[in-house]
Amino acid sequence: RLRTMPRRSPSPAAAARSAGGLTRDRILATAITVADGDGIDALSMRRLGQELDVDPMALYRHVRDKDDLLDGIVDTVVAGIAVVADQGGWKASLRATILGARATALRHPWVPALLEQRRQPGPATLRYLDGVLGILRGGGFSVAMGHHALHVLGSRILGFSQDLFDDGAAGPPDPETAALQARQLALAFPHLGELALSATHDGGLGGCDDDLEFAFALDLVLDGLERARDA
Repeated sequence: RLRTMPRRSPSPAAAARSAGGLTRDRILATAITVADGDGIDALSMRRLGQELDVDPMALYRHVRDKDDLLDGIVDTVVAGIAVVADQGGWKASLRATILGARATALRHPWVPALLEQRRQPGPATLRYLDGVLGILRGGGFSVAMGHHALHVLGSRILGFSQDLFDDGAAGPPDPETAALQARQLALAFPHLGELALSATHDGGLGGCDDDLEFAFALDLVLDGLERARDA
């Protein structure tokens, strides 16, 4: 008669060796990789444990809970945004800084939604905002005008903006379908229909895309802030 030997669990010493190289920075870097590859919804303590080849409970020595993990990965990403202060003027410096933030947000598409959910900004986010204010103050903005500028720029400071409607979730229709929808829209709403028809003809509206629209709006805001400062 064959007997099945009971499966032995790892000894405490073996478990300690497997988690010996575990650090908060390593956990956060792995979490960012998971979120970039599979989306933020795929991120869990169990998944992280699998990726790091450790018991998920070992993670709690370095992160308090899931919220602490999410705070940490957002702040880690923001820490990678460079504050550019040497572009020959406050406007060029701030533009370069914010477009750098835009590039970061595009590399990590889960970050905007997560930033909006966080209750408090982390240390890296505060350092970044302090750098943005430093550019404005160095460009002749008063403390009050710097405060107004932060509010006017809003989430654009961190490289993203909230559109009125999110029409990209299902993907754009093919050109023929888009043109038909635009003509139907124009029957009831002529101005919106005109806009939609223009957007469907050879790219329309100057061939605009999300990046072009972001830069266009940013330049309008910066020009307006310059006029307000000079006034």
